[in-house]
Amino acid sequence: MYASFFGLTEKPFAITPDPRYLFMSARHAEALAHLLYGITEAGGFIQLTGEVGTGKTTVVRSLLERMPGHADVAVILNPQLSPLQFVVTICEELGLFLRDEDTTSLKDLIDTLNRRLLDAHAKGRRVVVIVDEAQNLSPETLEQVRLLTNLETASHKLLQIILIGQPELREVLDRVELRQLAQRITGRYHLDPLSKHETALYVNHRLRVAGANGEIFTGAALREIHRLSNGIPRIINVICDRALLGAFTQESHRVGPSLVRAAAGEVYGRPFSPPWMKAAAGASIAAALAVMGIGLWLLMKKQTHEPAAVALASPPPAAQPAPTPAIVPPPAPPEARDIADVLRDHASETNTEGAFSQMFAAWGAKYDPLGARPCDQALQQGLECVYQQGSWGQLRTLNRPAILTLIDDNGSAHQVTVTGLNDTDNALIALANSQPEVSIASISRLWYGDYLVLWRPQVATSPRALSAGMRGDGVRWLRRSLNSLQGQPDRSASDVYDQELVKMVEDFQRRHRLNVDGIAGVQTQIVLDTLSNKVGGPLLLAQAGG
Repeated sequence: MYASFFGLTEKPFAITPDPRYLFMSARHAEALAHLLYGITEAGGFIQLTGEVGTGKTTVVRSLLERMPGHADVAVILNPQLSPLQFVVTICEELGLFLRDEDTTSLKDLIDTLNRRLLDAHAKGRRVVVIVDEAQNLSPETLEQVRLLTNLETASHKLLQIILIGQPELREVLDRVELRQLAQRITGRYHLDPLSKHETALYVNHRLRVAGANGEIFTGAALREIHRLSNGIPRIINVICDRALLGAFTQESHRVGPSLVRAAAGEVYGRPFSPPWMKAAAGASIAAALAVMGIGLWLLMKKQTHEPAAVALASPPPAAQPAPTPAIVPPPAPPEARDIADVLRDHASETNTEGAFSQMFAAWGAKYDPLGARPCDQALQQGLECVYQQGSWGQLRTLNRPAILTLIDDNGSAHQVTVTGLNDTDNALIALANSQPEVSIASISRLWYGDYLVLWRPQVATSPRALSAGMRGDGVRWLRRSLNSLQGQPDRSASDVYDQELVKMVEDFQRRHRLNVDGIAGVQTQIVLDTLSNKVGGPLLLAQAGG
């Protein structure tokens, strides 16, 4: 969505591993070099660990691309296997034919695998087993992994095993009962997070791969990215992606530190302050404590030098006026709920059927959970579904109720219908019997940008997007709607999409922070329809921004 705005050919900060975007820090390059060396020369075990998101999987993918031609590789991505299943998987990955009766005997499987390893050794080939997420291996399976390295000739190990895992893998291998396996590890490498300098290089590297011709993030923004991500590449990607989206909605071609903090706030679900604010707060507290200390010292000094009799000579207290009745402040509004609590308490309602029921109700339409597909039911009632991926800024611009797809901490998907937004950073969620007010920050923590809105097209157009050179009722509606919003009379009923109309559309898109291309696509049409709101459809905000 924002790629063309920044002159990019694709989104540069996708979280899926892509070897084209591999950024080799000094530690990453060292790990890859030693893995390649181990495959060629060593035997036994190599251990590679790193925090979640530090680039282990990307290094492994790069390793597979650079694998020597004389190596046969078995990759195990799901290590939660029994010892028997583990060996079966290795055999299948190596292309061994197994009869049904072979898969029930661990001894038969080991014999079959040993013959395959001896054959590979005779041909000068290496056999490598790569185990990802190895911290999830059970002790029994780890012991079987150790026994596999006993397959050897008089001078060579026949199997090279690479264990890839999170830092917990080191704790697992430190157990007393696994000391024999730990003693066979010939190389241990840990991927540390990126330094501040490496973070800046990483961000700019990914932007260049995606086609950037200049700098997009300011120096201060890059420093904030490192501070808020702790140098973990996966978090860097998510923050940068949200920051670019935020800059796009503000029509800013440069990303500064405030946009980065706002993006991090969406990722973590809590606000972030500039780094200097903490120091300023500390200095203020220190100054306040110093003033308080001086005041107490002066007070104690005064009390020490004044005779106690002075208090007896003081005039009697004057009559006290009647106390002024206390002003009772109005009750505070109810605190917004956390979306995680709503999802837990209303799990049966936060599904596709429940969300569409509330969405149709907001539009005054009828929805049958047992009927046709929801969007087909919408079409039958003059409404259309539009799937998008974006931000809160885009939802405010579209200003229509939206169904958001949320992923909770257990990995389960939920659909909720947002029917209102207010100025206190809260959203209204429509449920069957209630409409709780939920903090937008808590929603952002579980929302990755996917949403669906309904709208009621005023003119049937095919294709849906209107562009220069077209003509018809859709073009006439577009021209009249733009003239109406500008308070101008409909001077022309022309149905031709000419250059004058292109400029009108571009001006409209620029004012409402849409992609400025002069093409009246679905998003532009929805915003235009919402601002006029001739059909009286539901709005997220009390009034559409003009």
